[in-house]
Amino acid sequence: MPGIGFDWDDLRYFLAVAQTGQLSSAARRLRSNHVTVSRRIDRLEQSLSLRLFERSPRGYTLTGVGERLVAHAQAMEQTADGLHEIISGEAAALRGVIRLSTPEGFGSFFLSSRLPDFASRNPGLLIEFMTLQQILSLSRREADISVALHPPAAGPYQVEKIARYRLLVYASRSYLERHPPIRSRAEAMEHPLAGYIDDMIFAPGLDYLRDILPGKRAGYQSSSIIAQLAAGLAGYGMTILPYFIARAYPQLVPVLPQELHIEREYWLSCREDLADAPRIRVVRDFIRSEAAAFEEMFMARPILQD
Repeated sequence: MPGIGFDWDDLRYFLAVAQTGQLSSAARRLRSNHVTVSRRIDRLEQSLSLRLFERSPRGYTLTGVGERLVAHAQAMEQTADGLHEIISGEAAALRGVIRLSTPEGFGSFFLSSRLPDFASRNPGLLIEFMTLQQILSLSRREADISVALHPPAAGPYQVEKIARYRLLVYASRSYLERHPPIRSRAEAMEHPLAGYIDDMIFAPGLDYLRDILPGKRAGYQSSSIIAQLAAGLAGYGMTILPYFIARAYPQLVPVLPQELHIEREYWLSCREDLADAPRIRVVRDFIRSEAAAFEEMFMARPILQD
């Protein structure tokens, strides 16, 4: 009968491969090697008399049976974490791998300076921190926790808004000194602007120009906010940046800040089936707390009031 006599610990290897799709990535998560991971997967499939993955040069893809097993394996993992928490205490239960995905701006200019201290205080956690120009899928297990500009459209997720933030139009001091003063929105429309590539805007929240300078088209386009920041610093012209990023660069000057600003939001999400796992809960609590403490800078309160 399938299921008799398999090693429960093999499920940890199964989950790691299911979440990463690669033996090498799973091995890094488990602090093992790809040969051991492959052997464990083969052994689990033999024990269950089931094929859990389709193998290809691109990696491992779950079969239909494998997809159904994932939820049960995750439930078992959570139960084990819960028992460990009861027996050993919360601190000891904080172990395992967490893949965290955030937008480039939030990750690189806000969270990246805070996360190392959190990681040092929680050495049992292996944090995989990704700052990307696209949205990773929680449903496909590309990430465990996600920060995004919008909540997921649908699905079994726990979702919460963790911050509002404001973006303004900026130009370098040297650029403004070379040109006549910008006194109106109409005059701002005459200046070159660095922004996102039109057909690579992966979230509606990144379509800043539609709201702040309708009808304006970026003459210098990049998929990276870091590259747009660099263009502004280099004196190309104007660029649209979150205040919490631009404030670190005194050579950037807000253009008509009382008139030319917009507001966006950050949303924190994780899958419902992972929400109560101690390792997930502590990271969510950390991000929520850090975002709340930074509210004044997110909202540009030093120069703008509600």
